[in-house]
Amino acid sequence: MEYHIHTPITDEITQKLKAGDYVYLSGTIYVARDAAHKRMSEAAQLPIPIKGATIYYMGPSPAREGQVIGSAGPTTSSRMDKYTPALLDLGMKAMIGKGKRTKAVVNAIVRNKAVYFAATGGAGALISKCVRKSEIICYEDLGAEAIRKLEVAEFPMVVVIDAEGNNLYETAVEQFQSEY
Repeated sequence: MEYHIHTPITDEITQKLKAGDYVYLSGTIYVARDAAHKRMSEAAQLPIPIKGATIYYMGPSPAREGQVIGSAGPTTSSRMDKYTPALLDLGMKAMIGKGKRTKAVVNAIVRNKAVYFAATGGAGALISKCVRKSEIICYEDLGAEAIRKLEVAEFPMVVVIDAEGNNLYETAVEQFQSEY
């Protein structure tokens, strides 16, 4: 299936999405990588509104003149896995990145009716065209790893792990192996 959805992400949205669905996301998302996740885990209060939030695992390159953001491709999600269950338990509903997730993250996705999306690795320049606005909102000293607030339009993704725990990385391999 193909869906065009808007943030914030709700249980109603996550429960209709299935692993393998194509999704085009519009609205507000937050960018945070390893260092920002570490700081958030140590903070007394989170610097972003986490309920219904979507966090994109990405560190942008500098924007060229006239652009909102530089290349904006996903980074490997597993580096955030030790922080992710706690954020999901606090109300985060979606993550965007690339690569496999741990069992603890998958369990937290199911427990919280959340979803994990994959953005296409290597397509950062193309993805950046979906970003309408970008602003650093905290941890500016982290440079490319600062937390950013992005406004995106029709950001292309694939559901990798849905709210029921179905995992495209596993089912696609099984399907391929059964066909060959």
